[in-house]
Parts: sequence; structure tokens; C-alpha cells
Amino acid sequence: MRYTTVLLDLDHTLLDSDTSELLAFDETMRSVGVAEPQIHFADYAAINRAYWASVERGEITPDQVRVARFQEFAEFLGLAADATSMAATFVEGLGRHGELYPGSTELLENLRSSTSLGLVTNGLGDVQRSRIERLGLERYFDVIVISGEVGVSKPDPAIFELAFAGLGFPPSDTVVMVGDSLSSDMRGAANAGIAGCWYNPDRRPADPAVPLTHEITALGDLAPLVAGRLSGQVE
Repeated sequence: MRYTTVLLDLDHTLLDSDTSELLAFDETMRSVGVAEPQIHFADYAAINRAYWASVERGEITPDQVRVARFQEFAEFLGLAADATSMAATFVEGLGRHGELYPGSTELLENLRSSTSLGLVTNGLGDVQRSRIERLGLERYFDVIVISGEVGVSKPDPAIFELAFAGLGFPPSDTVVMVGDSLSSDMRGAANAGIAGCWYNPDRRPADPAVPLTHEITALGDLAPLVAGRLSGQVE
């Protein structure tokens, strides 16, 4: 077997976070009287991405994103609404909406029979815990590390060290991190000295500045790669 420990991202890797976010945003905006939320989503998303990029750079914490993004967004729209209330509605919706991608459960069942599994995710603790509980994900993972709970985020190697500790410090050459994000998952894997497997279903171009070990375009390719039956090697 090529890898005996697999670290997995949650959002956009196992979970359809796009649908979760769209539905939560719709509910949030309607709660403050906006009749057509969809026409504003792109502006919100740009603000939100900028905040999470700051989290990845270690400039702010996930919990600081919670309300700040809605304060900025309300100001941008000229919306007289309470940002704290909007944030609470949105967080509740994020936890309640969104399903696993097809094949995710089968993948986890397969992997847990032969590997140690860790979930390493950037996000708000209450959002991710709500999703994990609703989707019954706890039973698959030997360790779950959520950036909003531990005070450090991918790509900082410290969050990986917490996962390693929970897994009994496996040898680095037996561990692979799997995720959709170049900036957090793949750069984080490189920073932590482990292999990175980029999940890239949309076939986006890679960033030459971010080291990659493997690339897959379908979740079904991961188990064969972990077992050493598929290369997925990035040249």
C-alpha cells in the first residue's frame, strides 16, 4: 500500500459546499427583506473569499470572519441590517444545508477499512460540527481537526501537527493530504512535509508555485491511488 494514513478536506472535497452556501445565503438575505438574493451572491462571495484568504495567511481567525464579512457586505449594499443577526442566520443555514458528493460515503467506507483517516478542515467550528453530525461523518475518522476550534488554519503546518498527534504521529512518507484547494490543502501538505493529492474535478490549471504529488479528477480514483494501484503522479 502506498499510503496508510489519509487526511481529507471537507468543503468542496467531500461536501457540496456551493449548494450549502447558496441556500444559506438565500435564507439570510430574505430574513432581512432582500427579495432577490441571487443577484447579490457574487458580490458577497468576493468579500467572503478575501476574508478566508486572510485566514490562510494567518492574518485573522475563522471566528473573525463570521460577522465581519456581513458587516462589509451590508455596507457595500447600503443595507440597514444587523450583521450579527445575518451571520447567525447564515451559520445556521450552512450547518443545515449541503450533502456529500456522490461516492463520498463509499470512499470513506473503503478507506477506513485499510487506512487511518483524519479530517482537516478550515472553517467555523459550529458550522463544521453541525455538518459532521448531520451527515454522520464522525464514525469514519480517527481524528477531526477544525481550524475554528484549534486557532490555526491550513496551510500552517501546525494544524497538520495536531492531526498527526491524534493519529499517533505516523511516518510522513505514509501520509497523504487530499483536498480541492491549492492554497490551503496542497500548500499545507507541502509545508507539513507530506504528499498532497489535489482533487480537481473541474480540471483547473495548476499553480507552478504550489507543489503537488498527485492529481485526481474523480473521488473514485482516490482509493486505488492510496492502495498504490493508480499513480496520479504530477510530472
